[in-house]
Formats: sequence, structure tokens, C-alpha cells
Amino acid sequence: MERRDGGRHPRGAAHRPGVLRVPEAVRVRNADGLGQVIGRSVLEPSGLSLSRLALGAAPLGSLSSTTAQGVVAAAVDAGMTYVDTAPMYGAGRSETSVGAAVAGRDGVVVSTKAGRLVAPSGQAPKSGDAGWAGAPRLVWDMTATGMRRSLEESLRRLDRDHIELLYLHDPDDHEVEATEQALPELVRMRAAGLVRAIGVGMNGGAMPARLVDRFDLDAVLLAGRYTLLDQGGLHDVLPACEQRGVAVVLGGVFNSGVLADPRKSAVTYDNRPASAWIVERARAAAALAERHGVTLRALALQFAAAHPAVRSVLVGAASTAEVADAVAAFTTDVPDDAWLELRSAGFLDEAAPVPAGGRAE
Repeated sequence: MERRDGGRHPRGAAHRPGVLRVPEAVRVRNADGLGQVIGRSVLEPSGLSLSRLALGAAPLGSLSSTTAQGVVAAAVDAGMTYVDTAPMYGAGRSETSVGAAVAGRDGVVVSTKAGRLVAPSGQAPKSGDAGWAGAPRLVWDMTATGMRRSLEESLRRLDRDHIELLYLHDPDDHEVEATEQALPELVRMRAAGLVRAIGVGMNGGAMPARLVDRFDLDAVLLAGRYTLLDQGGLHDVLPACEQRGVAVVLGGVFNSGVLADPRKSAVTYDNRPASAWIVERARAAAALAERHGVTLRALALQFAAAHPAVRSVLVGAASTAEVADAVAAFTTDVPDDAWLELRSAGFLDEAAPVPAGGRAE
């Protein structure tokens, strides 16, 4: 249902507009015994517990099933007990690997998405999806019927009888269909108990800010718009979510690669070749990080997690080594002076919060 009188649907009555009810973080010790910890946040009113650092499963669509399952297992063992996938990732292969990897594991939250269907072989794709592994078998469908079909197919691939969190995927160029068909259907599916929580996953901030004002959403997955290089979400969707008590999950905090390692010969920014100016800025941030004895990835992850509306930060991994690196980056101590220098160097908006005590809790 849409919002009435500017408030949340009655199911969220205890979740007042302007209040994010987040219990004290639950600390999870890593399997390696090193004492690194990852906190958790609870989404209300669904009660879902999301790890503050989570696994983004897009890279798994291009991996073998054995390798992909090993990545998921390593992430969960390290405390990354929230895993996000989608039919788009490898045309369903990511979902299949995630489902196999988490089978029999308690306390793992899985989210997936609706908006693209894995089409029969030979069906024409939408050209914009061609860059993804398996994308030639993907087609857009943001109808109400498409939402139901997408969920049914995802459940089969995941080999699960339920989905904790379902996002509408990339409705950026489909606002009419999203508001008239897709989102009302997601609300009905949640009311029927088919999913516990619903949201939107998008690359821009203005449209989800409008959607959280109109629909009773549990979460927004925002990709690439709250990073060390782009803080556009700070002035639209993040305050809207904070005011409404809607959880924010951040993706793309490395802006698709340039903030992971800007010193590579070829780096990307928002899935395109990075401009010389972007590369220069990212390399300057990497040099700043080195001066303070940390990595650029640590700054990128912990900065993203510090905003009060953000409940979880997704990080993609294509190997168990990348999982370990992400956990180390998220849990390392960052000197307060590093954040001060980032702000003075113009990387951070004056309104952007930074971790207290040098760490994202």
C-alpha cells in the first residue's frame, strides 16, 4: 500500500517516522580467531538482522559453482551473514550458488531482486544488460505478474521456501511501471507473507527518495551514490530514509573498482572506464590512506558505513582472499586524522559523518 497522511503503513506503527530503531550491535568473532568483528543491525518491523558488512554476490555469476560456494562460505564464516544476489547476476547462476552455499546454515539473510527475468534461450535481451555474464538471457519485466514470476523462479534457483528481503531492481528508467504495478505488488506479496521485507535497488538517489515517501518500504539499496568520490545520496535519499525509518544498504562503495585499487592500468568508475580526473582523485585518496597506515578500501568501506541511515554495506568478492581483505578493511582501526585530512582535502561533504573512534561500528 502507499503511504497515508505521510506516515508508514500500520504494520510499522512502532517504527515512527524520523526514528531508526537499531539495537546495540552484535559482535561476531571471525573463524580465524583473530578477534576481528562485524556488527549487526536489525530492520524493523521485519526483525531481519543484517550484518554491517555483507556479501554482494554479483561476481559469483561469473565463477564456477564450486568457487562461488566457497566464497559465500568464507563470507558467512567471517560474520558476513547477509548475502545479496539477483537473477541478473550470471542469469541466475549467482542465485543457484548462493542457495547451495547457505543451505542448512542458520542466521543467514538472503536478499534477491525482481525486475529482470531469466528468459528462455534465444529470447532477445535488452541491450543494456549485455555487459553481464549470462545477460543475453535476461529480459525486463516490471509488471505485477513479473514480480510474482521472478520470486517463484528465484525461490527455485535458491532452493528456498522463502526470501527475507526482495528488492525491485533498477527501476530508474521505469518509474511509471514501478509505481503503478511493481511496488504495489511487492507490498501485497509482503502482506501475504511471501517475503518478510521489501525495497528498491537503484543507482540514483532522487527517485528512491520519492518512493520512500510514497510507499511503505523496508529498505533501499543504493549503489555508487555514497562513496569517497560521489556523495550525491547525502542530500536526497539518505535523509529521506533516515526521516522515514527506512534502512539503507549501500552497494558500489568502490564505484565498481576505482576505489578498490586505482593504481591498476585499467580501472572502472560506475562500470565504465574511469576518466583521468577520477583516477587522479582516487590515487590521491590512496596515497592519503597510506600516509595513515591503512588501505583505501578501509577508508571507502568505513566511510560508507558511518552514516546513521546505513544498516549494511555490500562488498563484492570473487575469491576467499577478497573476502578476507574486505573483513580486514572493515574492521581495521583508522586514525581520526585520516578522516580530518580527507575532509580538508575536499573528498568529504561537510555534512558527511565519519566513523567515531576511527572505526565503523
